[in-house]
Amino acid sequence: PAGTVPRRRPPRSDMGRGLMLLLLPLALLAAPAQAEGGTAAVAVEEVKIEVLHLPEVCSPKSKKGNLLNAHYDGFLASDGSKFYCSRTQNEGHPKWFVLGVGQVIKGLDIAMMNMCPGEKRKVIIPPSLAYGQQGYAQGKIPPNATLIFEIELYAVNKGPRSVEAFNQIDKDSDKKLSELEV
Repeated sequence: PAGTVPRRRPPRSDMGRGLMLLLLPLALLAAPAQAEGGTAAVAVEEVKIEVLHLPEVCSPKSKKGNLLNAHYDGFLASDGSKFYCSRTQNEGHPKWFVLGVGQVIKGLDIAMMNMCPGEKRKVIIPPSLAYGQQGYAQGKIPPNATLIFEIELYAVNKGPRSVEAFNQIDKDSDKKLSELEV
C-alpha cells in the first residue's frame, strides 16, 4: 500500500551462522547410529527382574553403598548351564559385597537395588551389563553371553561411607569383604 515503508529483513549475523555450525556436530552426535540397510539401530538393554518371593516385611530396601549378604547362582541363558554357585564358594557362606561400587557386574548392581532381606529374584542380564564382547574365560562365560541369576538376599546393612573407606577395610585389596574384614 501507498505510504508504507517496505520491511527489510534484518541482516543475518555471522554469530547466528557460527552458532548453527557449532550446533550441527552436536545434532549429528545425538542422532542414532545408522545400521546397514538404513534403519536406526538403538539398542536399549536392561536388566529384567522377576520377584520370586517378597517377604511381608520389606525393610530396609537395598541402595547404593549398602553392605549386602546374598547367595546367588549364575546360569548361561543360551543353554541353562550353571557357571557359578555362591553356595559352593567360601565354605558355603553367602557373599558379602557393597552394592553399586563395582564389586559385582553392573547388571547385578542394578538387579539388587531396592531389594529387601528375604527377597528372592530371578534376573536376566544382557551382555552389555555383564562381561560384554570379551566374556570371562575363567568363569566359563563366552563372549556376548546373556546371564541369568537366581538371588536370595539375606541382609542389608549400612555399608562403608565411601570407596576410600571400603578400600581401607579391604585389607587384601580383592574388592571383596571377607568375614574377618567385616
